[in-house]
Amino acid sequence: MLAAAMRAQAPIAITVEDGGGKAVAGAMVSGGTGKTLGSTDASGELNVLCAAPCRIEVAAPGFVTQSVALAGATTIRLQPAAASEQISVTAYRAPLGELESPATTRVLEARALRTSAATTLDDQMRQLPGVELFRRSPSLVANPTSQGISLRGLGSTSASRTLVMEDDVPLNDPLGGWIHWEEQPELAIRDIELVRGGAGSLYGSSAIGGVINEVSARPSSDSAEVSASYGGEETYDESVLAEGKRGPWGVLGAGGVIGTDGYIQEAPFQQGPIDQPSNVHSQNALLLGEHASAALRLFARVSAFDEQRHNGTPYQFNATRLGRYVLGGNWKTARSAALDVRLYGADERYRQTFSSISNTPGAADPLCTYRCSEIPTRYSYIPDNELGAALHWSQPLGAGLLLVAGADAHDTRVWDREQTFGSTAALTLLHDHQRDSGAYAEAMWVRGAWTLTASARLDWFQNYDGRETEWNGAAWTPTAAQPPEQGERLFDPRAGLARKIAEHWALSASGFRAFRAPTPNELYRSTQVGDELTLPNNHLLSERATGWEAGLAVERAWGTARASYFLTEVNRPITALTTNPNSSPILLVRENLGQIESRGVSLDFGLAPRRWLVLDGGYQYAHAVVSRGAQDYGKWIPEVARNLATLNARATRTRLGTLALESRLSGRMYDDDANAYLLHSYFRVDAYGSHDLGPRWEVFAAGENLLDRSIEVSKTPTTTLGQPRVARAGFRLRLGRAEH
Repeated sequence: MLAAAMRAQAPIAITVEDGGGKAVAGAMVSGGTGKTLGSTDASGELNVLCAAPCRIEVAAPGFVTQSVALAGATTIRLQPAAASEQISVTAYRAPLGELESPATTRVLEARALRTSAATTLDDQMRQLPGVELFRRSPSLVANPTSQGISLRGLGSTSASRTLVMEDDVPLNDPLGGWIHWEEQPELAIRDIELVRGGAGSLYGSSAIGGVINEVSARPSSDSAEVSASYGGEETYDESVLAEGKRGPWGVLGAGGVIGTDGYIQEAPFQQGPIDQPSNVHSQNALLLGEHASAALRLFARVSAFDEQRHNGTPYQFNATRLGRYVLGGNWKTARSAALDVRLYGADERYRQTFSSISNTPGAADPLCTYRCSEIPTRYSYIPDNELGAALHWSQPLGAGLLLVAGADAHDTRVWDREQTFGSTAALTLLHDHQRDSGAYAEAMWVRGAWTLTASARLDWFQNYDGRETEWNGAAWTPTAAQPPEQGERLFDPRAGLARKIAEHWALSASGFRAFRAPTPNELYRSTQVGDELTLPNNHLLSERATGWEAGLAVERAWGTARASYFLTEVNRPITALTTNPNSSPILLVRENLGQIESRGVSLDFGLAPRRWLVLDGGYQYAHAVVSRGAQDYGKWIPEVARNLATLNARATRTRLGTLALESRLSGRMYDDDANAYLLHSYFRVDAYGSHDLGPRWEVFAAGENLLDRSIEVSKTPTTTLGQPRVARAGFRLRLGRAEH
């Protein structure tokens, strides 16, 4: 029998990598009984002798020990332990550890994303303290024009004061600056890097509150993965990824569908016959091909996104079709210099309808007293496209000195066709052209315990070639007032200093300037949410931010923690200002206010009290008010809570599986500039659990808002509520040399 067992054993090749796909040498591999089977070589490889399927454990310094069931050749990707040094590239376009970085950075790794109860990326990001969405509403039911994100207590309107990127390509919508959170296939996102605080000196417009960088997966083996789930409110989330690798050539394809039949957002006591569930049905796809060697990587990527949304009434809907394409290259020289080049573009088609809600009873329901019917008021069809290019060069100069330089240009063209109905029926066509060109330079000096960074950027923003015409029944004729042309030259510096104290502590400080240019949506389009109509303003100027922060970080065997004090002042912020609160609809207009200010403290931590348990979370207090101006002085910035806190726990045991709990506390906030509409505080708990059924299959279940709290999302002035308790269940299937 012993001889038969020995004959059943066969060598199985394993490759051990870190989160970036780099080989982990010296990783210790042991069998299920604890017997050492060997360690990986310089290329991260080892042949394990066992009778498949068999279970092994892989351990390496600075990484979480993983237990893996082997059935064939496998690539094992280790996750960093909470106590290991966190490396971020986004903050300075060069790798810096937690204790060396003057900026506050966080990384959401693939494991944290995959074990989150939330289905969409925006909700998953709320694991991080201080991350808030515009109007608290997740993208599963939110109108695209409210899908902004707020960092450092700066709030947002339809446009985000935070820049979202993927591999040096901006993802903020070219029309309105909002974010399409379902655009990227979820299995194609490897990590999320978050930088808090202004980074305009490197990235240009919109990086006032910070930068979010989506790190894409790259082909590394012949494998495939399928994930599917279904749950309450007819919510579904299905995604697939397949990749192949042949020498230097690699290809990766991913796609998915996500949607929900949704729920009625109006509070029950304010619902009327006109109200219907808000919902979304979207599809995404991505194809990446690359040729990568030690010195040179060339790649091409195309992606497509399509979604349809109903926004709570029979007539109100919107639809988006968006395609992107990217050509790029990364070149590294023998002397560690590096050159990155990107050429990219996008083509979008956006449609949206608007209506007014009537409280007058109709023939169908003569007893109705509230929200009885709707009248179509406007239909918009907006094609737009963007083109861009980016060049980035880094050059080490001697020991401890790194120079970085780059330039980029971003060009956007928008055609807005608006059909209004009723007594003011008209058909208008607007064309707008925006261009932001910039160049930047940065120096990073590391000597002993000191890290010093200094950078500066010069931008030239132009808004020009605007034309507005109206159809008079026979021909298009120019309107009386044409869009003005304007240009701004903006200079944004940043400096940072970090000082390590002994081995485990560090002090840091940094200061910056940044800007955000007005979007075509803010300049030329009126928008309506509920009973609030916001008018455009084609004379808006860019927002200008100045800020600084100081922090203390610690990194020990038990984990990491960072505490910071921050202050950001935004001059001439673009705000929706209430002009007539008594009209129907309530009228607002976009204006450059005098100044807003956000100051406060933040705390981030990641702990590993046990090998199988990770705790992370944090707290932010932000005193965010209008600090200068003739109107709203001293008022709270809309959609900003003074207190935000998160606490997440993730436990993994080999035989049991994974259990993750996510909790979030948000203080009260106001939904308008006049602070007339209060949104109360809330506490929310989500849960996720999974279990492996062998080396290929995994089943999971998730529950959101387990306490079924009524979370106020907006008051316009009717009250809308966030997602009620929803549960879903699903599975994952990995084929080929799947990652674990």
